[in-house]
Amino acid sequence: MKSFLVLVAVLFSATAFAQSPPPMVGGKPLVQVKPRRVAAAKPQAVAVRLQACLEIEDGSKGRLDCYDAVIAPQPKAKAPAVKSIRDCRFTKEEDERLACFNGFVERIPKLPAS
Repeated sequence: MKSFLVLVAVLFSATAFAQSPPPMVGGKPLVQVKPRRVAAAKPQAVAVRLQACLEIEDGSKGRLDCYDAVIAPQPKAKAPAVKSIRDCRFTKEEDERLACFNGFVERIPKLPAS
């Protein structure tokens, strides 16, 4: 009987404690800091992502889609002269755009893996 009364007293005190207001520090409620989420991965450099596209079969739609995912196409009727890899996105014809990207990406020096 005594053990039953002790058990009931412990349960009621735990319930009362759980319903008490949050702890205060300097008149303000204590804030609990949540642990940081681990970052999935650092964003890769554009050059690294473009070089990853070279692993896809040359001349395929998959490689062009990979390039387009890195540098979104913005086709124009009259594309400007291509001076950098970013200018390839203005080329309307897919085969020409793929050749343009390939020409630049194949000349990028291999970056060290980090």
